[in-house]
Amino acid sequence: MKFAKLVASTIAVASVVFSAGIASAQNAPTQDTATRGMKGNYLGAGVSAGVTNGGRQNDAAVLGGNVQGRFAVPNAPVSVRGSALFGGDSTAIIPTLTYDAPIAKNTNVYIGGGYAFQTDEGQASQLGNKNAPVLTLGAESEVAKNTVVYGDAKWGIDAYRGSDSDALSLQAGVGYRF
Repeated sequence: MKFAKLVASTIAVASVVFSAGIASAQNAPTQDTATRGMKGNYLGAGVSAGVTNGGRQNDAAVLGGNVQGRFAVPNAPVSVRGSALFGGDSTAIIPTLTYDAPIAKNTNVYIGGGYAFQTDEGQASQLGNKNAPVLTLGAESEVAKNTVVYGDAKWGIDAYRGSDSDALSLQAGVGYRF
C-alpha cells in the first residue's frame, strides 16, 4: 500500500512537470519563451531540516545544513546534481539526475531521483539513517547576476534501519551560478 502511494504520488508530480515542458515545447519560440528557464551551473549552501522520525533510537529528525550543486547537461532538459546534508551524526551524500522544466525567466522546477549514501549508517541524518533511494522535487531561480536561490524536498524511501519508514528532508539555500 505504501509503495502504491509512492508510485501514485510520483506519477502525479511527474505528469504535471512533464506536461508543462511539453506544452512549452509545442509553442513556437518567441522572445518570451526563449528567455525562460535558468541555464548554467551553480554551487550553493543553506539549511536542511529532516521532518520525519523512524520511531527508533538514532532516528530523530535533524536540523543542519546543506551544500548543493547543479551541472546542467548541455542541450538537454536534465541536470546532474549533488547534495550533502550535514549536521547530524551522519552526513547524507546524494547524487541525483533531474528533469528541469522552465516556468519563468531564470526559473526552473525540477524532479528527479538518486541515492543517499550515509557516511555512518545507523546514525541520524536529515534523510534517515541508512543508504536509500531518493526522489527530489524543487525549484531554483537566478535572482541577481550569478546569484541563485533554491529549495527542494528529498524523499528517502525506506531510509531508516530497523523500520520501513520513509524520510523527508527540506532544503533551502543560496548559490553562485557559473
